[in-house]
Amino acid sequence: MQISSDRHEYPAHWEADVVLRDGGTARIRPITVDDAERLVSFYEQVSDESKYYRFFAPYPRLSAKDVHRFTHHDFVDRVGLAATVGGEFIATVRYDRIGADGTPASAPADEAEVAFLVQDAHQGRGVASALLEHIGAVARERGIRRFAAEVLPANTKMIKVFTDAGYTQKRSFEDGVVRLEFGLEPTDRSMAVQYAREQRAEARSVQRLLAPGSVAVVGAGRAPGGVGRSILDNIRDAGFSGRLYAVNQAFEEDRAELDGVPAYRSVRAVDGPVDLAVVAVPAEHVPEVVTECGEHGVQGLVVVSAGYAESGPEGRERQRALVRQARSYGMRIIGPNSFGVINTSPDVRLNASLAPESPRAGRIGLFAQSGAIGVALLSRLHRRGGGVTGVTGVSSFVSSGNRADVSGNDVLQYWYEDPDTDVALMYLESIGNPRKFTRLARRTAAAKPLVVVQGARHGAGPRGHAVRATRLPHETVSALLRQAGVIRVDTITELVDAGLLLARQPLPAGPRVAILGNSESLGLLTYEACLAEGLRPHPPLDLTTAASAAQFHAALSHALADDTSDAVVVTAIPAVGEGSVGDAALADALRSAAAAAPAKPVLVVHVELGGLAEALSAAAGTAPQPAQYPAESTDAPTRTARWTQTGAAPPAAAPPATSAGAAPRPSGGTPPAPPTGHGAPAGGPTPAEPPEDAHLIPAYPASERAVRALAHAVAYAQWRRDAAEPGKVPEHENIDERGAAALIERLLAHGEDLTLGGDDTCDLLGAYGIDVYRALPAPTPGAAAEAARVLGYPVVLKATAPHLRHRADLGGVRLDLADEDQLRRAYAELTDLFGSPRELRPVVQRMAPRGVDTLVRAVIDPAAGAVLSFGLAGAPSQLLGDMAHRLIPVTDRDATSLVRSIRTAPLLFGWRGSAPVDTPALEELMLRVSRLVHDHPEVVAVTLEPVVVAPHGVSVLDASVRLSPPPARDDLGPRTLPAY
Repeated sequence: MQISSDRHEYPAHWEADVVLRDGGTARIRPITVDDAERLVSFYEQVSDESKYYRFFAPYPRLSAKDVHRFTHHDFVDRVGLAATVGGEFIATVRYDRIGADGTPASAPADEAEVAFLVQDAHQGRGVASALLEHIGAVARERGIRRFAAEVLPANTKMIKVFTDAGYTQKRSFEDGVVRLEFGLEPTDRSMAVQYAREQRAEARSVQRLLAPGSVAVVGAGRAPGGVGRSILDNIRDAGFSGRLYAVNQAFEEDRAELDGVPAYRSVRAVDGPVDLAVVAVPAEHVPEVVTECGEHGVQGLVVVSAGYAESGPEGRERQRALVRQARSYGMRIIGPNSFGVINTSPDVRLNASLAPESPRAGRIGLFAQSGAIGVALLSRLHRRGGGVTGVTGVSSFVSSGNRADVSGNDVLQYWYEDPDTDVALMYLESIGNPRKFTRLARRTAAAKPLVVVQGARHGAGPRGHAVRATRLPHETVSALLRQAGVIRVDTITELVDAGLLLARQPLPAGPRVAILGNSESLGLLTYEACLAEGLRPHPPLDLTTAASAAQFHAALSHALADDTSDAVVVTAIPAVGEGSVGDAALADALRSAAAAAPAKPVLVVHVELGGLAEALSAAAGTAPQPAQYPAESTDAPTRTARWTQTGAAPPAAAPPATSAGAAPRPSGGTPPAPPTGHGAPAGGPTPAEPPEDAHLIPAYPASERAVRALAHAVAYAQWRRDAAEPGKVPEHENIDERGAAALIERLLAHGEDLTLGGDDTCDLLGAYGIDVYRALPAPTPGAAAEAARVLGYPVVLKATAPHLRHRADLGGVRLDLADEDQLRRAYAELTDLFGSPRELRPVVQRMAPRGVDTLVRAVIDPAAGAVLSFGLAGAPSQLLGDMAHRLIPVTDRDATSLVRSIRTAPLLFGWRGSAPVDTPALEELMLRVSRLVHDHPEVVAVTLEPVVVAPHGVSVLDASVRLSPPPARDDLGPRTLPAY
């Protein structure tokens, strides 16, 4: 137990685990009086040069007075933090609050001197940068706004730590010392620096797990079978490029190997470094193994052992202890209850998993929180025919199990810069930090497609997962993920379907789809599926069942050359007759035509053509050569083809897109293995491996699956184009940020978690240029008449009792009351219908221009962050859930898309001859609400309902605001790993 040094309680919330630049971890915590011996030991291991840089003079040892000063803090004006590994200090940082004259001071002084000392063996690992983030966050919490540091000119490493941090700085040089002063408020540059460091560190931590130079399987049994032995055999059989060791304390003392693999009774006994340990022993023995690994310098663990949080409260505590123990040694964990990891890179060839067969190398990254779903995904990508067809390989696979440490966020950081991964597929059963996930997903999706299917959508997540509580419904979280560029699908079948298309084909430039094939009915089904998915299909071209491979080639070439189409779907059914086209010939014809126009995606829908599916992924060398096609056949469809009549004319041509989303992408397909079973062409040779640049075409057994995958690609390509111009958060002149801050501070002085009254709500919103129609209470008819005289006629009389609030359909509102007589009659009607004024709580409000009633809401969710929502008031939002959502801060482009994202948006734009309303004014209102919540994290909820949007202007008729003290740490805080 930590003991408070002086007058303040020990700030436990300052403790944090961090990932360092090299991928290892360290623990940061406050220094206390208990740390005297640790501090002395740490100082003894620092070089004389580093000591000189710290104290500007030779300082071989700390005096008793020094030790007392450096371990006794009040956690307000004097604070010290230490970075520890294995419980021992590796670096320290401290600040001392100073006044304008540079002498020790207390609040309200807002400047402090800061100084670091890093053990030489740990310099270059990013320890000082991490400590600066954390000591800066602590200082801001304690009211300190600026740091000052004095550094010797020769201490270039420490100067670089300060200058690279991204804060606004001022530098001076006096008496041979460099003095740096910098503010601690986060800036765009400081956050960019922090996020970049976070990405490099977390990516490196995953890389150490996926590309180790040596692996020890702890728990490998002597006899074949069992979890540990199976993983050992899989690693060996996959041809792992590094050193492999089998570890089991039950081995005989004289055993030297196990099936050719060096064998040891403990990790400590291994003669050489071990980078990764795969732990497959009973849960009760895992702590002993972790200790051995930590003391031997193992960099990371994959724990396949079960019996942790998935088994109940006792297991959950066992899991917490496991994470704490591993992190104390600087190790990261995949698992526990993990299915394992795979890396197919030819430089690694690691299959440290329970997968029955190693997947082929390819360009798709897979992440699964469920072992069973992970097996299914690997199997579907590996399987040929009978489903999603063709072979597309895997670059890496991670089964996170209980996700106690390494999560999908970490793997996203790795995939973002992994040159071997073109497409990321993720099966998630929980999102531990949605706010961070959406941030990382947005950045990843800007570089490569990210497809996600989420399980446990309508209930609690798996028992083994630690998840922050969220008040947002699943639909809202899904909308936020789509805003971040995530391709959200509902099933693992859709996940694989979309992944195959995105890995093999370029992104479409738009929604226009050409359809051709040898089946009129299948073409019509595809046409209808395109319409259902919001695409713009051309009428299908029916080549008839007698179509030859040359005719398919000509039709596809013509469609790809047509500027009015952005993608082509080819439909195929078994041909009948002596001259019917063979699977291999048809596949070669399609692939040849597609390769000649690589900028447009091509998909195939096949029915009972398993051989075609496999042939589409095979090399062209085993099929008839393109030279067999008559030259004239490439000009246009033959006269035997016919356009299927659909009652719709082909869509008008649109200009070709030139955005990044439409640029050709290299094929992500990988060489397939020879086909087996009934899929091989009867009596024909086995297809050979295609070259690396083969144009692989994804094939689907149903048109709706192909079209849905294409629709996902179209939406993603549009997101990419939009993301290239992300918009901006506009500046508004009539915003009083300081006045709002002072009002919030004054209101929170009266208590926490406050729902503001009407006047305070109007004042706070008014500071941001949001005018709310004031509602004056009317407890009597006379009071109502007086209120009307103050506001001016015409007025509205409405009941505000909870059961009648926002329920105009119940008759609790009287509009357009032009004079006192009408007002008094309306008052009498309401009281006759609903009861006494005390029950009704009537108010009088100035009449607003008529328009469309809408709802604008902003909330700060503990997991997802600040979210702005919009919809039409009443039944559309309450009954149908027709709401759109965006993360705050909202840009001008976000606001524009928000208004147009709801299904009932046509009501705002002149539906059925009505007058269009002032959507620009509505967008400005939403931007002001977003700015208010972003500027003041104390504003945890804002609801404007109804907001009447008229042809000219908007009127906010009712509003509520809730305030609460902000959390001590938020997303602008320092890098930390999830707490355990």
